[in-house]
Amino acid sequence: MNLANYINDLLYRYDCVIVPDFGGFVTNKIGASLDENTHMFYAPSKQITFNSHLKISDGLLANYIASSENISFEKASNAITLSVIRWQNELQSKSLEIGAIGALSLNDNGQIIFEPNSTVNYLPESFGLTTVTNSAVKRHQEIVKPLVPIVNKKERKGIPTFIKYAATAAILLTLGFTANNFYQQGKQETILANQQKSLEKKIQTATFVISNPLPTIELNVVKEAAKPYHVVAGAFQIKENAQKKVDQLKKQGFNASIIGVNKWGLTQVVFNSFADRNDAINNLYKIQATASKDAWLLETK
Repeated sequence: MNLANYINDLLYRYDCVIVPDFGGFVTNKIGASLDENTHMFYAPSKQITFNSHLKISDGLLANYIASSENISFEKASNAITLSVIRWQNELQSKSLEIGAIGALSLNDNGQIIFEPNSTVNYLPESFGLTTVTNSAVKRHQEIVKPLVPIVNKKERKGIPTFIKYAATAAILLTLGFTANNFYQQGKQETILANQQKSLEKKIQTATFVISNPLPTIELNVVKEAAKPYHVVAGAFQIKENAQKKVDQLKKQGFNASIIGVNKWGLTQVVFNSFADRNDAINNLYKIQATASKDAWLLETK
């Protein structure tokens, strides 16, 4: 079984694919961009990163393999475990190619370094779009000389008297209308200001009296004790899967619930929550011995 092919398929549909006990491949959408140096247009895409802290299975990869290979969920999980062991062994001596996704390697501190494959675009909306190269557009600036009017020497001698009087009359009429408009506008603003002051004075002096007030009701609210200690059943990328897990645990008699989303964006499901740490630890040991050995204690204080 080629595990990389299944991860590759899921990255087209989901933003995060977790490989249990190994790490998670996370995608981030990037808009279209232009490289001003090379004049290349890049289509919108998904940037792939690797997070070695995402090791808790959310069931997505195993479910997909089980449905694709027509095998049980348990067999799919075992196949993933074998592939992870082989990957971990290869990483100790050389770089590990994860199909078309990218390459993993270890640095001097033993940390996993991921180099994504930039030639594959996992954004379905950009299917068929390729990188386009365009030559730079050169703009030529032309010097435009201003137009200089040609004046006839005869026209330069003088302006007829009646034109001077007509221009003067037009200017006086314009000034008269403008002054009248300013006067009317100022008068209107004064009236509005007086009305506003009168209204504010009435509001300030108004008294509101309710003849039949409703009786006072006293409510005794019992504050539920905080329950910061949780026995965790799992974390899921898809919220619907988390709710299915809660329903399943409730049928088994647990006080299961969803307590929110962790910093990696996974929805957390718990068997029970407790206000006392000792009660939570006792319940954890019981669940590990009977229901799930992978259960663990989470404190949210």
